[in-house]
Amino acid sequence: MNSTKWIVAAALALVTAVPSAQQPGFTRAVLQDQPLSTSGRHAVVARAEFVPGGQAGKHTHPGEESGYIIEGSFLFEMDGKPPVTLKAGDTFFVPPGTPHNATNSGTGKTRVLATYTVEKGKPLATPVTRK
Repeated sequence: MNSTKWIVAAALALVTAVPSAQQPGFTRAVLQDQPLSTSGRHAVVARAEFVPGGQAGKHTHPGEESGYIIEGSFLFEMDGKPPVTLKAGDTFFVPPGTPHNATNSGTGKTRVLATYTVEKGKPLATPVTRK
C-alpha cells in the first residue's frame, strides 16, 4: 500500500473513532476498520464501555450493529421494541437507521464488543435529536 493510501486509511479510522456527541460515562474505541467486498461498505469493530449511570444516548448507525455484552449489564431501548436488560453473554442486533440507546443502570462497568457494517463516508453514530 502506498503512503497516500495509508494516510487516507488512517484519516478514515480517526474520523470513525470519534463518534458524534459521545455522552459522558460512555466511550467507544474502534479496534478495527476494514473495507468489505460489498461496494461502499466497511466493517468496524469497536469496544464500548459504560460507567454506572452512563448511557450512549439515543442514536442511529448508517448500517447494522451486532453486539455482545462482555461484562456487566445495561438497559437496551430500541424503537419498535420493548426495553430489555441485557447482561454478560447476551447479544443484540440493531437494523440500519433504527434509533436506540443503552444505559448502564448497574453498579459496575459494562463492556460491549460491537461490529458495525456501515456505509463508507458516513459517521459511525448519529445522535437522534428530540423534536
